[in-house]
Formats: sequence, C-alpha cells, structure tokens
Amino acid sequence: MSPEATIPAEEPALLQQLVADYLRVLANERGASTHTLRAYERELTNFAAYIVATWGRDQTPDRIDHIHIRAYLATLYDRGLSKASAARALASIRSWFKWLARTGRVQQNAAALVSTPRLPKHLPRVPSIEQMNKVVDTVDDEAASWPARDRAILELLYGCGVRNAELTALNLRDIQWANEVILVKGKGQKQRYVPLGDAAAEALRAYLAERSARLAAAGPQALASSRFVTPALFLNLRLRGIGKPGGEARLTTRSVARIVKRLAILRGLSSDVHPHTLRHAFGTHLLEEGADLRAIQELLGHERLSTTQRYTQLTTAQLTQVYDRTHPRAK
Repeated sequence: MSPEATIPAEEPALLQQLVADYLRVLANERGASTHTLRAYERELTNFAAYIVATWGRDQTPDRIDHIHIRAYLATLYDRGLSKASAARALASIRSWFKWLARTGRVQQNAAALVSTPRLPKHLPRVPSIEQMNKVVDTVDDEAASWPARDRAILELLYGCGVRNAELTALNLRDIQWANEVILVKGKGQKQRYVPLGDAAAEALRAYLAERSARLAAAGPQALASSRFVTPALFLNLRLRGIGKPGGEARLTTRSVARIVKRLAILRGLSSDVHPHTLRHAFGTHLLEEGADLRAIQELLGHERLSTTQRYTQLTTAQLTQVYDRTHPRAK
C-alpha cells in the first residue's frame, strides 16, 4: 500500500444513519430543545447500537419487531435501570418509529405494540402559599448574591409558572409592559402569553435598573457600545461572556436551580425543592383558590388537559389529609 493510500472510514450502519436523520428533523423542523435532542440522541443511539450488535449491521428498521424492542428493554432492567428510564427509552423509540412509518421506511410502528412500564405515581410535594410567600418576600443580601435578580427569578417561576428553560430563554423584548404580559417560548417553540402580575412587575423593574447599572460598569461607554448589549433578560453574576462575539452573559438553567434551592433551604423548605417545584406550586395554588382547570392549562402551556389534571390529584390528596386529621368519623 502506498504512503498516500488511506483506509476508508467505515460507513455508519443504516439504523445509525436513520437515527441521525431523525435528530436533524427534530432540530430543524420541530424546533426541539437542546435537552430534548440530547435525550433522544442518547436513547436512540443506544437502541441502534444494541440492534446492530445483536443482529448485525445489515439489520433494517422494517425487520425490527416488538420482540426486539422488548428484548432491549430487558437489557436496561438487567443493567439496573429503573422503570422510568425504560419508559423514557421506549418513548424515544416510539417517536422514531412513528417518523419511520410516516416516511415509508416501515409499514407499522412496532414500538406501539410494546406496553409502557407501569410507573408508581409520585405526587410532588408542594409548599403552601404561606411558605412560598415567605421565600419570595425575604430575598436579601444574606440569602442571595444578587437579591434584585434572584427575587425577580422567584416571582416569574412562582408568580407566572414558567419553566426553568423558559425563564432563562426570556429576552428583554419578551416583557410587554403595555399589555402587562410576558411572551413565553415553550416546548417545541410554542409560544404563549402569561400575565405579568404587580409583584412580578415591581421585582422586574428593580432588577432591570440594577442590570443596566452593571452593564454600564462592565466597560467604558458600555451602554453605547454594541459589544456590551445583550438581549438576555437574566444575566449571570459576573457577566461572563459579555463583550465577546456572541456573548450574552445569559444565566443558565443550572444556575437558576442552585439559586432556587439555596433560597428555599434558607427559608426552611425541603432540600428537594427545584424550579419546577415553584411551577407546581403556581398551578396547585391557582386551583386551590378556584381557578378553572382549562385556564391553568393555558397559563402553564400544557398540550394536554390530562397533564394539568395532576394538580387536581394534588389538591385531592391535601383535602384527604385534612379530612383524616379533622373529621370525627375519619378516626
């Protein structure tokens, strides 16, 4: 073999190529989030690798049936994965096969014949209205590194019910002051308007004043320079990335989770509190105060009413506790 000759790289197996094609569809046509893409890539890549390793590189999707998929799920259990993990893997495989069927690569969705593992129902613990008010109203220098920002974060998570990823994706222009609403970009690039309450608006104004001051201090004539302009609503404490090409100094979801957990623990809440806990509290407390379930569905951006109905279960569970504790015939 001459020095110039090279060994050609092995072509990816057909299944692996189809996984890559589907991920591009999710990213480009359906606007899937980075988190969703990573999850689908992990689950489908592992499934395709299992099929190739077990039945060979020439295996085509039309030759995969429900028995193959059940066998793969069995390997997940053998590795010690939970039913929830197996259910996530199956959901990804079903979605992939649905696309394969729609594009004519298979006759039917083989994954549709596989039952979802029965999962135990765990209702999230939701702080009371009094507990949430205490957390939001007592954000100070002792508890927070940037109190004005962190209070505004809590106001939007609890007062508007937005998801963590929705919060960090917010830009300045999404706050529509004249209409007293926030434009929220939800899952799958779906948009919705959420009312901006008085408390949240007050917290945002206080934060925005400090935001402008910090940007002005970031460099000489910073506000007049496009290098120091960022569309991001919530910025990280040290303005990391500001002034660099494409740098927005945008706060990350991981940082928001740390902020929420720290503030909650300092105010006596459970250590398992996270940003989504505040979203659950938003929906639960609306329902407890008499809000219509469909209105809550719209505010939360749930695609299906059945998702919102989980809050009915939460409230029913709380009522049952009250009944068992107080009614004479329950004892």
